[in-house]
Amino acid sequence: MKNFTGRKGFLSTIAVWLLVALGTVPLISYGQAHKSGKAVQAENIPLADPTIFYHEGTYYLYGTVEGGANEGFFVYTSSDMKTWEGPKGIKEGYALKKGDAYGSKGFWAPQVFYTGGKFYMAYTADENIAIATSNSPLGPFTQAEKAPLAAPVKQIDPFVFIDADGKKYLYHVRLTNGNRIFVAEMTDDFSAIKQETLRECISAQEPWENTVQAEWPVTEGPSILRQGKLYYLVYTANDFRNPDYAVGYATSTSPLGPWEKQKDSPILSKAAIGINGTGHGDFFTDKKGQLYYVFHTHYSDTKVGPRQTGIVKARFAGKSADNTKQLTISNKSFYYPKLEK
Repeated sequence: MKNFTGRKGFLSTIAVWLLVALGTVPLISYGQAHKSGKAVQAENIPLADPTIFYHEGTYYLYGTVEGGANEGFFVYTSSDMKTWEGPKGIKEGYALKKGDAYGSKGFWAPQVFYTGGKFYMAYTADENIAIATSNSPLGPFTQAEKAPLAAPVKQIDPFVFIDADGKKYLYHVRLTNGNRIFVAEMTDDFSAIKQETLRECISAQEPWENTVQAEWPVTEGPSILRQGKLYYLVYTANDFRNPDYAVGYATSTSPLGPWEKQKDSPILSKAAIGINGTGHGDFFTDKKGQLYYVFHTHYSDTKVGPRQTGIVKARFAGKSADNTKQLTISNKSFYYPKLEK
């Protein structure tokens, strides 16, 4: 979830003001410095909806820029995942700068991947999805024709998955009676989806996915893992301002579903690590093959923003009742990556 504009994940009016009145979900400006509450340290990285891309010995961190989401996407770099430098993007720190590709505002939730000798960035702008390319993970990511993927509704939070057979899929959120996660097969050049393959994956129906019973329920921030013949759809539920923002997963034997939500969800939450607003991230592996999940948290116990980037270890372990390997998070491994001064 990105900011307060538009309908994205919007709580019902009554629920929002009830939470505000209770002091749990304040309406604040993300660009402001916060001096009260039990805040995390100032050198934490203020990116929401983060993703980490590893390439040739360097980790690249992108995300929604807190307080500056109308200009594009910063990129930070690291060799050890602990200490980061930047922003290091080719254009004033930006890997994608407004004007070089589609979008005038609301640059949210980027994903970067490499295929066919090019770097791609799938991202949200103006509550549409676009895909830009670059010759470097530092950018500039550009489009020859500045245009989003065609869609009849607002859509956000793209995640491109390329399966072992080379087929490409776009997982994304459509704003239709709530934030609902959809999937469709893509054309080989990533320029469009194959409409006949479009289908809904999941929506917020479990109690933990809508803890305030919002009229506009939210599932968002999809990412996909494949383990053997099983596909894992990892997502975040609840409005991003809600302290109960949390991560769960569903499984399927096909990238197009149907999806079965797993009973051990949520696997990352306030209850698990003791910090509000945990969610909307992406998986990556380090240079040794260890699986990690990068995500964001609230700024403090009393302030939502600027949201902070966090990292935890993840793994497949054990088996559930239906013989499915469980996706687990190591809560004790949680840390905030630090920005080198």
